[in-house]
Amino acid sequence: MNQFQYTRVTTPKAAVSAISTGNGSYFLAGGTNLIDLMKREVVVPERLIDINKLPLATIEKTATGLRIGAMAKNSAVAESELVKKYVPLLTMALNAGASAQLRNMATVGGNMMQRTRCAYFYDTAMPCNKRSPVQAGADKGQTNGPVGCGAIGGINRMHAIFGASTKCIAVHPSDMCIALAALDATVNVSGPKGDRTIPFGDFHRLPGDTPQKDNTLLPGELIMSVDIPTNKFADHSHYLKVRDRASYAFALVSVGVAVDMKRDTIQDIRLAMGGVAHKPWRLIEAEQFLRGKSATEANFKQAAMLAMNGAKGYGENDFKLTLAPNSIIDALKTATKTA
Repeated sequence: MNQFQYTRVTTPKAAVSAISTGNGSYFLAGGTNLIDLMKREVVVPERLIDINKLPLATIEKTATGLRIGAMAKNSAVAESELVKKYVPLLTMALNAGASAQLRNMATVGGNMMQRTRCAYFYDTAMPCNKRSPVQAGADKGQTNGPVGCGAIGGINRMHAIFGASTKCIAVHPSDMCIALAALDATVNVSGPKGDRTIPFGDFHRLPGDTPQKDNTLLPGELIMSVDIPTNKFADHSHYLKVRDRASYAFALVSVGVAVDMKRDTIQDIRLAMGGVAHKPWRLIEAEQFLRGKSATEANFKQAAMLAMNGAKGYGENDFKLTLAPNSIIDALKTATKTA
């Protein structure tokens, strides 16, 4: 691991000021992903800015929903009575992720910023456009390496079936972010140019020609909090995670479902998938189809077929083309069960 400068800040303003001093600077919160990347020299920072003292860990009810601070621990959010009462889908997703030890360290903001677990990204001897972009060489703060996408034509069992490009087929690893995408959350950020809000669906990016860019944050911006609007989904929510083992494993496919039911009719619905794209994948077409429909297996099967429009396998992950729609159907069945 290379030498780096270490700075601790106690206010958001100081954090933004410190990060703006150079491209080799990184915020350090729980460090559950960043430290791994540093150990493997995928990320080689010149400076770490410790933000653990920032007063951004509150979870509160607002006039329009819930606000969760960026420094709130994943475990604290999952255990929050407010979260369990109003947005249980978020609790389910968080409890499906990582291990209890990691959830005790990981923060909401850090969870949003975590990077892909693609093996080619982590191995600096292997080609990876995300780690070593073709367009302009490696980003400052990252090691150089062979260019290309090793997963295309390589070992790609865990990789994307939606929204991929010829430059990258990696997937976003978060469970929490699938729930936040489904719940139409909004991200509040602060930066050198002031404060702004980002719809959660616009926060993460598809790879396109710039797979090294995971999100739409501007240079120097700090995640302050996440807002989840008031909804009627608390009684009919489910997070299904299909993985190779029961714990501490990333999703092959995951499905977040939140439904507003009136008897057996779907009044409103949100659907999002994980393990299938470079960002949390909303199933907008399936949502539109199911609104106003009865909660029947026939309707769920048709919605799942619609959700798979544009899906493409890359060899070893072709099984996801069957696993994904089956998972959607199973998740919908569970979420729409009535007492």
